[in-house]
Amino acid sequence: MTAGLGAVAVLPASAQTDSWTEADTQRVLSDLAASVGSPAPRRAPHVQPSAPQGSSRAAAYDHLIETYARRHGLSADLVRAVIKAESAFNPYAISPKGAMGLMQLMPSTAATYGVLNPFDPEENIRAGVAYLRHLLDRYEGKLELALAAYNAGPGAVDRHGEKIPPYRETRNYVRKIISVTAISVGPSKVIYKIVELIDGREVPRYSDRKPEGEYAVVTRR
Repeated sequence: MTAGLGAVAVLPASAQTDSWTEADTQRVLSDLAASVGSPAPRRAPHVQPSAPQGSSRAAAYDHLIETYARRHGLSADLVRAVIKAESAFNPYAISPKGAMGLMQLMPSTAATYGVLNPFDPEENIRAGVAYLRHLLDRYEGKLELALAAYNAGPGAVDRHGEKIPPYRETRNYVRKIISVTAISVGPSKVIYKIVELIDGREVPRYSDRKPEGEYAVVTRR
């Protein structure tokens, strides 16, 4: 996966390219990109971040990050680090492979988590955090493997014997995120999982506090 936006002007839909001015005043031209789902935008900027983004842009998503990180028993700092590595907090980023938005959701992942508009920050963060939680559960709380799978795909991790694939991009990605989240990822902490029935659908919830009733321990880190 590869994967912000200070949009002040967009050309009409009939134009051949979209254009906007980023916060750093650099002019960016991009090919038009088809939307995924509805009511997703019909045209979306196809761009990789051109420069590191300031803290003010990241702060705009603090509430969403805190909300969904808490819901899934993850460190908010970990989620921030993933978003920074994926999109530099650009909600309209699209990778050459088609990953979209802040947490660079692939179309199949967006569909799995019921995302209608992958460029909507709340939908994107909701699904991205849930997917990261799923990967942590899949790899028994091994953060390095979960991050490698987020970047290169679970198939790549599994093909290499549940080890970080020997891809320079993936190894740098994992190393960078681990280095900036070392304190919050930290030593042992138990994460509990409970399942609530909402509108006839099972919805998992995670907490670092031992819940009442039935629960499962999904992570010890």
